[in-house]
Amino acid sequence: MAKQIQYEKTQALISEGDRALELIGRAIRMAGYSNVKTQSVKNKKSNSQEFIQIQKKSGYRSSDSLTVKHGLSDGVDFDCIGNVLSQDRTKNQLALQGFLVERQAGIPKGGKVNGGSLMCQSLDRQGRIQNTTLMNGVNLLTVEELHSSHGNTASSQRLYRVRLQMTDGRLLQLDMERSFATRNLP
Repeated sequence: MAKQIQYEKTQALISEGDRALELIGRAIRMAGYSNVKTQSVKNKKSNSQEFIQIQKKSGYRSSDSLTVKHGLSDGVDFDCIGNVLSQDRTKNQLALQGFLVERQAGIPKGGKVNGGSLMCQSLDRQGRIQNTTLMNGVNLLTVEELHSSHGNTASSQRLYRVRLQMTDGRLLQLDMERSFATRNLP
């Protein structure tokens, strides 16, 4: 019975971790996207640092944070929590998606904390940043830019390794890692 419970908890953590990594990867792939129909001259001269930013050791237990900006497509776009993106949910014609780990909310002071909360940031209809919990039990989020061994700096594609360290607060400690490439940086 104990092995079955541990297996089910492991599968639940893996499922949540997969979902979180897929949302982060989707945001990285969208970084810098600009719709050619609505693109302005100002956006054409932007550099890639404006569209994807990593703040090292800025969150819970020295986790990194990731902020991604991109334009809207002609289709239906969603933020990291499933809200439909529209012009009123942008700032300077750019949607924002952010990922960071904070101390779990709702835990009484001095209470046992089972890791932190992976938060999703996006803009509300007034253009203000809103935070929503994606998952709990996250000990660490790291985002690292990987440099190409080909030495081709002319390519605008950049590669990032994202690592999630998760826990059930007791026995389980899981590490998940994926690499994602940008597709739209100038």
